[in-house]
Amino acid sequence: MKGQLEGKVAFIAGAASGIGRGIALRFSREGARLALADIQENLLEELSAQLKKNGTEARTYRLDISKPRETQQVVDQIMLDFGALHIFVNTAGVVQSNNFLDVTEEEWDRVIDINQKGTAFATQAVARAMIQLIPDEVKRAGKAERSYGKIVNFTSISGRRGRAYQLAYAASKAAVISITQSAALAFAPYNINVNAIAPSVVLTPMWDENNRLKQKAFGVDAQKTSEEFIARIPLKRPGTVDDMAAAALFLCSSESDYITGQTLNVDGGFEMN
Repeated sequence: MKGQLEGKVAFIAGAASGIGRGIALRFSREGARLALADIQENLLEELSAQLKKNGTEARTYRLDISKPRETQQVVDQIMLDFGALHIFVNTAGVVQSNNFLDVTEEEWDRVIDINQKGTAFATQAVARAMIQLIPDEVKRAGKAERSYGKIVNFTSISGRRGRAYQLAYAASKAAVISITQSAALAFAPYNINVNAIAPSVVLTPMWDENNRLKQKAFGVDAQKTSEEFIARIPLKRPGTVDDMAAAALFLCSSESDYITGQTLNVDGGFEMN
């Protein structure tokens, strides 16, 4: 039986670990050809080797997503290597937890450059490539009966409302929601669907880093604060990488062709908006 992404070229940024890695594994099982990008080259190569062993076509690209020129170069290379680009999932990002009064300009710039600027210009570069592949008659019509591309950005429930201890992070993730909406409007004439996913707690290396930062800034017991957070989730459990991959698969499949500009909370009911 064919997978839902059979033959599609999927570019996953932040693929080396955590949610990005889980999405790569799920998309592999669904038949996608994979372009995997990350700044963690060793982990990326390990993932690629595993996927190739399972029969998936996978290529790797070193990417610092905070540098738009580098992102454009990677997208150009993907087009040369695969000849197409149908799907982009951006899970690349960094977390920040610190007292509002202690946030430095350097800390702000790092988070905004990766999470906000990185998302904006990666979306731009990918959309340019997708538009190249659209028939001229579709471009002239300004509408189409099917989707010509899927873009999924990862934001966070921290982007839904302010966080006293996440000034830069919450701001950057709120911006990702806005960027997603702007891109959905800009690329609607080409029927390129642009959506976002907002997780809550997902037990990944990024969540471990978030706990470490909280413990350093506030002297709290990281394990205890995690348990307290999870207890407030209506479904009473953290999300899993597989939960995120399933949501990404839906938004990248033909099942979501009439959905664009939306941010899907995959958070066990923590945010209901």
